[in-house]
Amino acid sequence: MRWGTSVRGSNGWRGMNEDQADAASLDQNVFLIGRPPLEEFLGFVATLSPEGEAVDLGGLTAQWRLANDHVKKLELEEAGHADNPPVDELPSSLNQLARGIFADPVFQRSFQLVPTSVGLVELDRLVVFQKHINLNFIEDLKRALGAEPSDAELLSFCLPTRPSLPPVRRLRVAQNAWTFVSASTDLRFLEPVLFEPTQITGYRPSGRVAAVVGLVVGYGSNYLNALKVGGRLILNNGSHRAYALRDIGIRKAPCVIQDVTRREELPVVASSEVVAHPERYTEAPRPPMLKDYFDERL
Repeated sequence: MRWGTSVRGSNGWRGMNEDQADAASLDQNVFLIGRPPLEEFLGFVATLSPEGEAVDLGGLTAQWRLANDHVKKLELEEAGHADNPPVDELPSSLNQLARGIFADPVFQRSFQLVPTSVGLVELDRLVVFQKHINLNFIEDLKRALGAEPSDAELLSFCLPTRPSLPPVRRLRVAQNAWTFVSASTDLRFLEPVLFEPTQITGYRPSGRVAAVVGLVVGYGSNYLNALKVGGRLILNNGSHRAYALRDIGIRKAPCVIQDVTRREELPVVASSEVVAHPERYTEAPRPPMLKDYFDERL
C-alpha cells in the first residue's frame, strides 16, 4: 500500500493539513500490509501521515483484511516459492573487483562470524522483513545508479567499498552529551572500544590516564547482504537498493550471502525482527518476499 508521511523538521514531525500536503513536502512510502502485526501498520499511518490521529482507522483495517485474504491465497498458491532460490556466480569480468571486496577491512570485520560468499541472487525470491520503503529515497538511488548500469557499476552499487558518505554534524549539547546529524539514515552507534592511552593523539588530559573508553559513531558496512537460513535467503541489509534495482527492471543482483547453519547463530548476524520472530521468515510456507512490494493488493 502506498502512503504519504509528513517530513521531519528540526523540531520533530511536522503535521500538515490536506492543502499543505503537496508532493514536495511528503515522503511517499510503500508499506506491506496483510500480515501481522496490524497495529504496526495503523500506528505507522496514524503517527506519520498528515492526517495524524484523524486518519480513518476503520477504513485502513478493512484494507488490511482484504490484503490478509490475498496473503492467505498466496500461502496456498505459492507455498515453497521462497525455498532454495538459485545463486549464480559473478561474471568472470568482475573477479578482480570481487577480490577487492573480500580484501576490504570493513568487509572482513563485518562478515567474520559465519561462512560468507558473494553471488548473484534473484531479487523477487528474497525474503524480506522490512515493512516499508521510502519512495523518495528510491528515486535518489535510481538517479545515482542510472537506467542501464554496467556489471561493474551494479557491483559497486550493491557492494560499495568506497561509498560516498554524507558529512556528519557533531554538536555538544551538554557537558557529557553529543548529537550527531546526517542526511543518511545509516548513521549509527557502531560499538564501544577500549583504547590504551598511547593510541590517543592530540588529546591533553586533565589527569593521569589509565584507559580511554570510545563510543564509535559512523556508517555501517552497507553491503547488500542476505542470510541463507534453511534454504531461504532473508534480505538482511539493502532493502531500498534491492527495491530500486527491481523497479528499473533488474532481476538479479550481486549480494553478500551469510550461511547460517544453526539457529544459535541468528542472534549475532540477524536483525532484531528476525531474531524475535524467526518462524515468520524461516518456517512460514509463503513468507513476505521482495516482489510483494510491487503487488498493489499488498
